[in-house]
Amino acid sequence: MKICVFLSAADLDERYTRPAREFAELLGKGGHTLVWGGSESGLMKVVADGVQEAGGRLVGVSVTFLAASARADADEMVIAADLAERKRLLLEKSDAVVIMVGGTGTLDEATEILELKKHGHTDKPVVLLNTAGFYDGLKTQFLRMEDEGFLPVPLTDLVFFAEEPVGALAYLEESFGTP
Repeated sequence: MKICVFLSAADLDERYTRPAREFAELLGKGGHTLVWGGSESGLMKVVADGVQEAGGRLVGVSVTFLAASARADADEMVIAADLAERKRLLLEKSDAVVIMVGGTGTLDEATEILELKKHGHTDKPVVLLNTAGFYDGLKTQFLRMEDEGFLPVPLTDLVFFAEEPVGALAYLEESFGTP
């Protein structure tokens, strides 16, 4: 399975790096491919290192203005012209999406895939990995959107919230019928 991971390129503390490493190891040991933003910094590097060390493949999609920080030893690296093309390529190259902790870029990527699902433009499984309760507020907001009629489909049809990496990967593997 080719799993796109949206996450931060920032260097963060152990409460975020530990689950990122754990998910990366599970992904690599499971023989899956990481599709990610291609960066050699922060959580993006942590996940790429973990997947590669555990035997998984790396498919990066960087963007022109960040190309200097793209990972040199990825199995495949594409440089997109802009952020819109980058998001499109990340989604085209993946079978599923996992959203990990991040800033406004990660939130932009997350809402785009959910909007595509809402309108039936993709049926890729999407998991939001709610590390250390990072997305509790967003989940509350989504539930309010659902309750007040702003989501025409149930939230559970758009995204699965996982509290731990093992639950995130288990959901994806179950979605694809793989052990």
